[in-house]
Amino acid sequence: MTVNRLSDLTWEEVGALDLDRTVAILPVGATEAHGPHLPLDTDVTIAEAMAEAGARRLSAAGLEIVLLDGLPYTPAAFSARFPGTIDIGAATFTALLVDIAASLRRAGIATLAIANAHFDPANLEALHAAAAAVGGGDSIRVVFPDLTRRPWGSRLTEEFRSGACHAGRYEGSILLARDPGRVREEIMRGLDDNPVSLSAAIRAGLGDFAEAGGTRAYFGYPSQATAEEGRATIETLGEILAEAVREALGEEVREALGEEKK
Repeated sequence: MTVNRLSDLTWEEVGALDLDRTVAILPVGATEAHGPHLPLDTDVTIAEAMAEAGARRLSAAGLEIVLLDGLPYTPAAFSARFPGTIDIGAATFTALLVDIAASLRRAGIATLAIANAHFDPANLEALHAAAAAVGGGDSIRVVFPDLTRRPWGSRLTEEFRSGACHAGRYEGSILLARDPGRVREEIMRGLDDNPVSLSAAIRAGLGDFAEAGGTRAYFGYPSQATAEEGRATIETLGEILAEAVREALGEEVREALGEEKK
């Protein structure tokens, strides 16, 4: 099987895909502030890395993969005060996802997997709302491994699990592995630790990064980021996405791959 980029294909090539074995993967991330050292599209970069790593595993298992271009505009209220952040309404975002899913289904694709790297509460709510709205009947199957929920998040790094992980070691490491030339590394190495748990601040009802203690739009330990950790994290993210797809397809994927029922 192969990994295709939807934007590289012609419409006839899409129509010629083995649709019974095809999974579309949509990377989702925000355009938002990520400290003074990481680019605004950090989440999109991470989501695309996750999507590609998952695609390789699913393709190796015999599925055909269609990678969609990363979706860079999402609800991002927590960072809306910072210049450059694009914050769109949750209802707008949910409707967009539902329409994307419907278009894929019209093409005959039965499964859409979402590789999400943006954890603003409004974004997560919109993603779950879209998955619920799409599901049922003959509509497309949506697979969304929410990294903020078990069991997925427990497989990621210590900093990620702590909740102090926005533009910190976790995200900085992935960017160093994926696109090091876009990291302002000299600035990053000079940043103080910010161990405030963003997830705890959200649970406490705080409304944005500054209120939560991230006046420069970062949380965690950015100076400790390494490309080695980033490469390992990307592989873990790919494993999570591939495993979620296999679990969602269940016996159907075994039949599609010609395996015996168990």
